[in-house]
Amino acid sequence: MPSKPTHFLLPAVTGALFIALWHGLHLWLSEDLRFLLPTPGAVLGALRDNAAPLVRATLNTTEGALLGFGLAIAVSSLLALGLSLSALVRVSLYPYLMVLQMTPVIVVAPILVLWVGPGLKSVAVITFLICFFPLVVNTTQGLISTDRNLVELFAMWRASRLQQLFLLRVPAALPYFFTGLRIAATLAPIGALVGDYTAGSSAGDGGGLGFQTIIYSSQAQYPALFATAAVTCALGFVFVAVVLGLSWLALHRWHDSYERHDT
Repeated sequence: MPSKPTHFLLPAVTGALFIALWHGLHLWLSEDLRFLLPTPGAVLGALRDNAAPLVRATLNTTEGALLGFGLAIAVSSLLALGLSLSALVRVSLYPYLMVLQMTPVIVVAPILVLWVGPGLKSVAVITFLICFFPLVVNTTQGLISTDRNLVELFAMWRASRLQQLFLLRVPAALPYFFTGLRIAATLAPIGALVGDYTAGSSAGDGGGLGFQTIIYSSQAQYPALFATAAVTCALGFVFVAVVLGLSWLALHRWHDSYERHDT
């Protein structure tokens, strides 16, 4: 395994190379096309110049992302428990979960606007739809993948079905759950931005990063567009960092992946 200083050094070197390549591509473009790829300095300048609207939009997007993300965790966990109890239920419902996942958000958005109105509620529901599938699939897979020897041991000791579920299957499914949670955490800010773009509302300063994208795109403010993308990426990193922290707290004392990193 790489040493801990290397863990920080390698990403820093990669980032520096990426910025150098970015500058090189900007200079390589002809002068009349360079506006399509602003320099990192221009993006930082746009961040500074648009700090107030971007902060407000980020807070609005974060609210929608948290609501949708939290709802996806709650609903997917309950549904996964139900799916894990019966193969017949899994076979009956799984195709419809696939249909839900494959339904384009751009089609759902106008319907949600009609049902719940534009703004935060629609943004939260769209975020929920985007985050839900990886959570329910990974959690269900974890619940049905418990070590057969341990299941037989619980049966030998005459554990009830609920005892087996909550004392054996749920703890064993935690690594799968956190894998789905990491995937959903990367999707939550994107889902909120897409939701804001397609079904958001700017009433009462309620517009998020998606709404800012519409404004900057219509005004051809390309550095500000890149700045909005950078803020969205940073928000995704925050979500994932929180999930990684929770995963470490829940798993590092017993799960093999953390034990190998500690040696």
